[in-house]
Amino acid sequence: MIQVSFIKESREKVVHGLAKRNFPNAEVTLDKVLAADETRKATQTKLDNTLAESNKLSKEIGVLFKAGEPQKAALLKEKTALLKDASKILSEELTAANNALQNLLYTIPNIPNEIVPSGSSEEDNLISYEAGSIPTLHEGALPHWDLVKQYDLIDFELGNKIAAAGFPVYKGKGARLQRALINYFLDKNTAAGYLEVQPPYLVNEASGIGTGQLPDKDGQMYHDAKDDLYLIPTAEVPVTNMYRDVLLKETDFPIANTAYTPCFRREAGSYGAHVRGLNRLHQFDKVEIVRLELPENSYAALEGMVAHVKNILEELKLPYRILTLCGGDLGFTAALTYDFEVFSTAQDRWLEISSISNFESFQANRLKLRYKNAEGKKQLAHTLNGSSLALPRVLASLLENYQTPDGIQIPEVLVPYTGFDLIK
Repeated sequence: MIQVSFIKESREKVVHGLAKRNFPNAEVTLDKVLAADETRKATQTKLDNTLAESNKLSKEIGVLFKAGEPQKAALLKEKTALLKDASKILSEELTAANNALQNLLYTIPNIPNEIVPSGSSEEDNLISYEAGSIPTLHEGALPHWDLVKQYDLIDFELGNKIAAAGFPVYKGKGARLQRALINYFLDKNTAAGYLEVQPPYLVNEASGIGTGQLPDKDGQMYHDAKDDLYLIPTAEVPVTNMYRDVLLKETDFPIANTAYTPCFRREAGSYGAHVRGLNRLHQFDKVEIVRLELPENSYAALEGMVAHVKNILEELKLPYRILTLCGGDLGFTAALTYDFEVFSTAQDRWLEISSISNFESFQANRLKLRYKNAEGKKQLAHTLNGSSLALPRVLASLLENYQTPDGIQIPEVLVPYTGFDLIK
């Protein structure tokens, strides 16, 4: 969440950043925020003055009683009663003013980093890196949705029967390959210094608000109304919220966690051939990396996360590229995002398999995630997260790019995890 102080101090920068995101009516929204903040401050001042006056009179009442002047004390007690009523009303007004300001701030996305290119959609993202060779497949090569049927690896129809479309059933070597990828990703992450955690798969509203999924993506999350809990769209939500309302020390940084979880997304409005098979699911597996950093170190940490994911894809020997997302395609909470895409040879298209983002202090402000610097001053930390990696499209690319007339080869680095090197 953007800070009011930042809007006041750097309004021109905020307006420019929101324009890069194509945020409508930025000036009007900022004026509303500043007006709401003035209302909040004025109400707070009135409440403080009323409480101070009430406290002052209470002390005078005690003095009058001791001095044997009960009539004067009774008159002051009447005044304090009125002041208590007034303070109650002002407290309610202050709560309403705080909520009004908070709700306005919730509608404003993070301000993009200066290097984020302008643009309105994914077509305007910049390709910043490309590596790996696109394989030449044999005649008759198939897309993954046909391969999984041929080798009995994943059953989409059975998942539809049990739940609905977008909830596949992994079978036999398909399930083993899925598990192998999860373990491989976790091992790579822990070897790089990330502490593995196993968080809950459901979170409360405060957690969704803390990392910015709520209220922005309310309709995209599965919600249990009875218990008011949400199925997680990514491990980023519970893992980052482990540090909500926490005051850290400078020496605690960096903090690095990794987690495997299933992820749940309604993906409303997603239809067509581009979301066929594993390309777009309502339930999928993902291994996530999350970092908390001192502000001065967060962009070096971001580059380190990018290098880490590059290493994984190079070990899997998958052709990939890295995109710098433009303002119009940038997630609500991110200041800078790099997307990784792998090439699916059988589909002849690039598939997004990871987003690595620096949120700067945007999430930390919502989370009240702070630390004490060397001078003892409280400051907001920076948060980062990335997929390392999302499994469905990695699996789709592996199946398609590694298919041969004799079967589907397994990347050498995964063989110790699968126990087989060929799906026949």
